[in-house]
Amino acid sequence: MFNFLPKDTVFFDLFEGLANHVVSVCTHLRKAAHDYPDVGNAVVRIREEEKHADDLAHRTLERLDRTFITPFDREDIHTLVGELDDIVDIVDALAKRFKLYHIDKIENEFCKQADVLLRAAIALREAVCRLRKSRKLTDLSDKLIEVHHMENEGDDNNNTAVSRLFDGSHEPLYVMKWKELYDLIENAIDGCEDACNTLERIVLKNG
Repeated sequence: MFNFLPKDTVFFDLFEGLANHVVSVCTHLRKAAHDYPDVGNAVVRIREEEKHADDLAHRTLERLDRTFITPFDREDIHTLVGELDDIVDIVDALAKRFKLYHIDKIENEFCKQADVLLRAAIALREAVCRLRKSRKLTDLSDKLIEVHHMENEGDDNNNTAVSRLFDGSHEPLYVMKWKELYDLIENAIDGCEDACNTLERIVLKNG
């Protein structure tokens, strides 16, 4: 279907498609965290979204390989696609560990992080959508700043959670499991900021 789209819009359609997958998996992760252990089909839906995002990322890079004129630098397109897809991959890896690690209940700090991640993903998607119409940093800056604030909030939440994990009141295996879960969701939040940094670089180079 993508071959029939105008060349000046096709990459933006692909970027927005990937950003939608990012928001979708983060939405399902938040639902799973808050409803745990009644996760319903949230984990299954995350897995499905990851497969669709992977396919879309591959198609985008294939399109990049055969397109002579691109809306901006090929390296930046490649980086943005990779960063959006990486967020989806991290959330998928995280969701799989609920069952693998026999998680009985979700910690409150993790629910807070899931909230932060979803808000960051929504702001990131808005910034990606604005890229279609503008190359001015001022037109994207409010959303880029919002994601930066979410990343700072995520850092604070993570520090609180990890400090509590290592307060001596938990079994070592419990600490190991939850440290990895917190690391993964922190990486996903960081991934949103990384993608925003790429968007900032794109508009500065092409404004």
